[in-house]
Amino acid sequence: MKKLIIAISLLAICSVQTYAQELYKKVYENATNIVNDPKSSEEQIQINQFKVTVLNYINSMVQKNKLEKSTYFFDSQAVNMASFITDFQTNLMKARAISKAKRLEVINCYRDATLKYSLFNDTDKERVLCYVNDKQTYTPFSLDTDWEKAYKQASENVKKIFK
Repeated sequence: MKKLIIAISLLAICSVQTYAQELYKKVYENATNIVNDPKSSEEQIQINQFKVTVLNYINSMVQKNKLEKSTYFFDSQAVNMASFITDFQTNLMKARAISKAKRLEVINCYRDATLKYSLFNDTDKERVLCYVNDKQTYTPFSLDTDWEKAYKQASENVKKIFK
């Protein structure tokens, strides 16, 4: 009986790990598909190009710095980044309906969260801030972001904006 429980536990862990490894890839594939879809709008392309850029940035920084990161790290960053952007878009639409000032508050709330929580402390500010400094982008966020922490902070702070 003990061996059966251990075997089932190991199978469950392997299943969860296999599923978890798919999250990073899924976010990447979905974003890439939207970027390459001729039916996608300019806004959809820009937003999803940002997602692809972030995921490539994270992967390259891990390799460049020879860091040991688990699949959970990659999956967590990918899922939190995608959720961050989805919430940003949703809250931006709500803010636009209220006023231009609320819209700017929402943009600043999300942008500031990405600037506050650096993931790698990358000193190449030109690269890290390329989207922040681009006034034409739909995603004015830092590439060097701990998306889990930034998402949590932005979610908490945006509630205060709509009170």
